[in-house]
Amino acid sequence: MLVVLFDGVQGLDVTGPMEVFAGASRAPGVSYDLRTASLDGGPVRSTSGLALVPDSRLADAPAPHTLLVPGGHGTRGSHPELTGWLREHAPRAERLVSVCTGALLLAEAGLLDGHRVTTHWNYCERLARDHPAVQVDPEPIFVRDGRLATSAGVTAGIDLALALVEEDHGRDLALTIARHLVVFLRRPGNQAQFSAQLSAQTARREPLREVQHWITQHPDADLGVDALAARARLSPRHFARAFREETGTTPGRYVERVRLEHARRLLEDTGDGVERIARASGYRTPEAMRRAFVKTLATAPAEYRRRFRTPAAGT
Repeated sequence: MLVVLFDGVQGLDVTGPMEVFAGASRAPGVSYDLRTASLDGGPVRSTSGLALVPDSRLADAPAPHTLLVPGGHGTRGSHPELTGWLREHAPRAERLVSVCTGALLLAEAGLLDGHRVTTHWNYCERLARDHPAVQVDPEPIFVRDGRLATSAGVTAGIDLALALVEEDHGRDLALTIARHLVVFLRRPGNQAQFSAQLSAQTARREPLREVQHWITQHPDADLGVDALAARARLSPRHFARAFREETGTTPGRYVERVRLEHARRLLEDTGDGVERIARASGYRTPEAMRRAFVKTLATAPAEYRRRFRTPAAGT
């Protein structure tokens, strides 16, 4: 595996995935040959000021099985020499990976055209605008598209690295590494980059903020526009318009996200039955919850629980 270094790289984009693969390499019969390289072979300065010393120049690096391009402030602007190297050498890698805004460098090199990708939420719009041939999905924490794998910001690179180890060597090894790093091995790639509360802006007006908070505390209540408007002491029409203006989403969409998030947590952390979880999360029937899961996460509740339930959860 070869990790590309450059000035202004995000340190955790480099060290996070490398710690995952290094941990995997300590298992019997597993070896990720981890190497780093910069254009001139000299040290680079990360965004935090930490100096990183590469193993070699990019020109001298052997062709890797996996090529990983991290992100950071250094991806801004034009990088003709680096993107030229990527354009020539990246197609030779069996697996091409970007973390955070590393996707911008791959796009600049023309390597993302026709592919579905993601990147840090703050740069998705820019990536889609500057590279219309790229299919940018701002929602997931990582996306797999054939030999290409792209992740959202910073810590999502760890999630992606764990998923790649699981793909290469099985879930047990990936789980062992996750436990060692004290991270959760249960974030699916299509999980949203933000929770419902973070994906929507916080309303400016106190009544609307109170309604947002109340929704998250009472997902099983009547959360129709009329009921929420009454709680905010506004007319339904005024409430719906003000909520969207101040949060960037509709009341209905916000409620959908909160209910799905609540159901996911119960599936992960409890042994409650699907029917009970559906009621507690505000779904009228288990089938309604199943449809919401399939639509948003592309998996049914039972499969989601099988893959992501906390080991200590009840049965």
